[in-house]
This record gives sequence, C-alpha cells and structure tokens, in this order.
Amino acid sequence: QVQLVESGGGLVQAGGSLRLSCAASGRTFSTYSMGWFRQAPGKERDFVATITGSAVLTYYADSVKGRFTISRDNAKNTVYLQMNNLKPEDTAVYYCAANPIPIVPGGTPRYWGQGTQVTVSS
Repeated sequence: QVQLVESGGGLVQAGGSLRLSCAASGRTFSTYSMGWFRQAPGKERDFVATITGSAVLTYYADSVKGRFTISRDNAKNTVYLQMNNLKPEDTAVYYCAANPIPIVPGGTPRYWGQGTQVTVSS
C-alpha cells in the first residue's frame, strides 16, 4: 500500500512558476514509477509526466514538454513537478500517482493522491 500526499499548488500569474511535491509512504518508494496527471474542470484526467523508479527515464505530455520537469528524491520518498512558464490552460487539479510498473499516458496507475489545485491567471 502506498499513500501519496501532494502539496505546492496555488494561484500564479501566467509566465510564473510553481513546484509541486508528492510525499509517499512506505519503504519501497524507489521501486515505483511515479507520475503526475491533471484534470481541468469539465475535462478528463490527463497524463502530464512520469519518471521511473531509478529516475533514469522521464516522459512528458507534448503540452508541457520544455516547461515542466519531473524529478524524484528516493531518500526523501518524494517526487516533484517543477512547472515553469505557466499558462492559463495549465489550470487544473494535479494528481500524483504511483505504479509498480512503468506509467504510460493511457494507463491507470494503482495509487493516487488527493490532488492539489493549480490556478494560472492571465
């Protein structure tokens, strides 16, 4: 069982930055692939980024490539999402996810956090 708690969301102006954090419970954090997803009002939940357990591989949605960076600190059981040059269309609830096998954009990770709101004003 893995419990995930996100933090770092908030209100920011377009062009600004935020860093989301996701703290995970458990002693096997490094064995899980981690990911970030987001859900805007009235829309489906979309894949944002993922990172493998060893942090060797990362993958991003085209909409955030070059602006967002996913990273992890296995010693702290934490995954991060650094978001730069934010746009109003990035406004959504951002969810952290964990999966024992690599996360793919169309898949459904096993474990989810409760989400954190990110609002980007124009």
